[in-house]
Amino acid sequence: MVKLDAGTTLKRLRNRYRLVVMNDDTYEEVVTFKLSRLSVYIMLSTIFVVLVGLTVALIVFTPLKYYIPGSGTNYKSVSELKQLKYQVDELERKNAQNTQYIERLKTVLSGTAVQLDTTRLNLPPAEISND
Repeated sequence: MVKLDAGTTLKRLRNRYRLVVMNDDTYEEVVTFKLSRLSVYIMLSTIFVVLVGLTVALIVFTPLKYYIPGSGTNYKSVSELKQLKYQVDELERKNAQNTQYIERLKTVLSGTAVQLDTTRLNLPPAEISND
């Protein structure tokens, strides 16, 4: 395997190449570029960094960040959501209790026979302490 020297690698990066765009029908040169591998690498790296920067800026400075799971939420909004959930649960519980109360009240007012629980309980006699 051939080892590449740092000097030869740098030379290859700096070698100049010519890129010619020609008209296929007339063989006329439309555009000519003088390039090196280093300039192409720098140009592509710059384009990549600019695109990443624009994408990050677009996400950070616009409402798009709220569509990314896990971002755009802070502690205050999470605690507010928990408080609202607690209040909704409490209201649902009270509503169920009121509905049950109204149904029982309707049965009493309608005059239908309410079956009472007449089961006798066998409780141990109460002990009286003389303290």
